[in-house]
Amino acid sequence: MKREYFGTDGIRGTVGQAPITPDFVLRLAHSVGQVLRKSEARPVVLIGKDTRISGYMLESALESGFNSAGVDVVLLGPLPTPGVAYLTRAQRASLGVVISASHNAFEDNGIKFFSAQGTKLPDAWELEVEAALRTPPQWVQSAALGKTRRLDDAAGRYIEFCKSTFAYDLTLKGLKIVVDGAHGAAYHIAPKVFHELGAEVIAIGCAPDGLNINHLVGATHPQALVAAVKEHKADFGVALDGDADRLQMVDAQGRLFNGDELLYLMASDRLQRGEVLPGVVGTLMTNMAVELALKARGVEVVRAKVGDRYVLEALHERDWILGGEGSGHLLALDKHTTGDGLISALQVLQTCVRAGKTMAELLSDVTLFPQTLLNVRLRPGADWQSNAALHAQTKAVEQELGQSGRVLIRASGTEPLVRVMVEARDPAQALRCAQSIADTLQ
Repeated sequence: MKREYFGTDGIRGTVGQAPITPDFVLRLAHSVGQVLRKSEARPVVLIGKDTRISGYMLESALESGFNSAGVDVVLLGPLPTPGVAYLTRAQRASLGVVISASHNAFEDNGIKFFSAQGTKLPDAWELEVEAALRTPPQWVQSAALGKTRRLDDAAGRYIEFCKSTFAYDLTLKGLKIVVDGAHGAAYHIAPKVFHELGAEVIAIGCAPDGLNINHLVGATHPQALVAAVKEHKADFGVALDGDADRLQMVDAQGRLFNGDELLYLMASDRLQRGEVLPGVVGTLMTNMAVELALKARGVEVVRAKVGDRYVLEALHERDWILGGEGSGHLLALDKHTTGDGLISALQVLQTCVRAGKTMAELLSDVTLFPQTLLNVRLRPGADWQSNAALHAQTKAVEQELGQSGRVLIRASGTEPLVRVMVEARDPAQALRCAQSIADTLQ
């Protein structure tokens, strides 16, 4: 059965347009409650949110929908997505719910769910919820209605959890760190985590007003972080996105490090300490230089489809712990059950503090391959995959690149576009080869 509402990361859209309307969200919560009550007499659900103004409205709708199905609710207030995942597990709750559209602008919002173990839920569960949405509501009797309470120290509990993932024999004393919270869910949490571990913290993007989430700040707009690091002569810069599951970092020179490089640093620290690290999961977009550098150290690299959901699936299949993508979604499954920007930042800082080196020094042997990405718009229904000329040109480019480059051609999931990516040591060669493939497609 095809999913009607759920995408790769919950349900997301523009507020006020289906399905992100209060009436649908109430029905969604009621349907989820019906599914939960099939296996549990009195389920308890945690609800967290980011700082979008629409969060108030959607939180109320979720609360009513769950209560009407006989489900108790615990409100967490503004809290990072990984914080909700952690507290769901720590509180032994039945389900965790996050109201967030991650790195999107404030006009959007969404709903995503975590299991009692703090993990993302399988497709089968989402299909069961969608089936329940198609049936009439089953309001419980008044005596069986759910109740709601607030967990006042949710932020403090999550702060302590984040700090516990940083090595106890290390400190951030002597370091000045700029922390950009993207005016999002970590605005009141991220600065405290780094401060309580000893750092001098300069906070930016930590003054949400309901409308400014992700606006010219955060992981999707790292220019603000680069400028602040230079202005304050800081040692590091840390930028999160609106729900704090994505990370970008900057060094004292203002150099920006992407998720591929940060993943390498996290792996390097474990190797340096003698840990067994059989493999790391990247994506189809992971830079080839990182793959070659890890393989040179005896670490296998597996590429999953783009999206942290697919990285997580590949890690579980192999019982590995480290994975991520260039956008900054990083996973360390021995620290948390889901991607966490704050915990990933602490893992990278731990690597630098332990080695007594900067990120640039630790990455001195890893020079990212230039990547050229071209979008080719096709007429609707065009069968590009059966294009013989495209196959021939792609093969010719792959032969030219040999072991020093690669080609990736994939369809956009949201537009009638085909994305052509060519990676090579020589940027001019990458551009020329990508253009030749794009010209063939057109």
